[in-house]
Amino acid sequence: MNVPENKPVDESFAKPLVDVVDLDISFENQTVLSGITRSINRGQTVAVIGESGCGKTVFMKTLVGLIKPTEGHVRFDGIDLSELVPSELAQLRRRFGFVFQHAALFDSMNIFDNVAFPIRQNEPDTDEVEVEDRVRSHLHEVGLPDDVARKFPAELSGGMQKRVGLARALVLKPELIVYDEPTTGLDPIMSDVINELILHTRRLYPVTSVVVTHDMHTARKVADRVMMLYPRRMLSAGDSQILFDGPPSQLEHSEDRRVRQFVRGEAGDRIREMSKISTTSA
Repeated sequence: MNVPENKPVDESFAKPLVDVVDLDISFENQTVLSGITRSINRGQTVAVIGESGCGKTVFMKTLVGLIKPTEGHVRFDGIDLSELVPSELAQLRRRFGFVFQHAALFDSMNIFDNVAFPIRQNEPDTDEVEVEDRVRSHLHEVGLPDDVARKFPAELSGGMQKRVGLARALVLKPELIVYDEPTTGLDPIMSDVINELILHTRRLYPVTSVVVTHDMHTARKVADRVMMLYPRRMLSAGDSQILFDGPPSQLEHSEDRRVRQFVRGEAGDRIREMSKISTTSA
């Protein structure tokens, strides 16, 4: 494709936003992640799936500098997170948005102040009129009316709290948003509301997203790429911890039966493994 001379290509957009190189994470004597090397492109939505204990949440937290690698590197926009001092890392985190599993709202603050918190914390010179405009705008974006602003988290349903968490994550217009189990604990209808909001967010903003989830409906609906991790303790030395990395449409066609069993919700080999452990213990 020919590019007009008066519209130069933005080379920075062509580069991956996140680079993970030879990542190892260990806690005391337990290795959680080993030998992970992957890139995440700008504008991509990546769902990270896998059974409990495979390291999904640890991987997500490492991407945004909440956990420091035992070995290897995580680079955000070319910046090695391990080389930053705390003040530099705090500054960089303004480019991240976090949607936590249980919303993690401040119980002592009303909804308005919860959403305004990142602005007041990171942009203290912002006029209160602008703060109010931005907060209400983002609450509207996630489908919440004005009267919610003066309520407290305990007065809202779980689904509404998660929507507030998304509004708070968006208020600084982040380049990377990480979602930790965004639909856990919600009924099927509200889960799909959250999925639609994730898609809506991607349409509104040039944002890169990492979604950690057990929900295969969420993975298939919101992601253009799915990574499946497998527990390190259940692999032989030299085996890759990433069983699958590709479009969600290919999950059912994976050559690895562990992937197929997971996405179908089949116990499969796990029952045989449990029986073997039980027999050995006896």
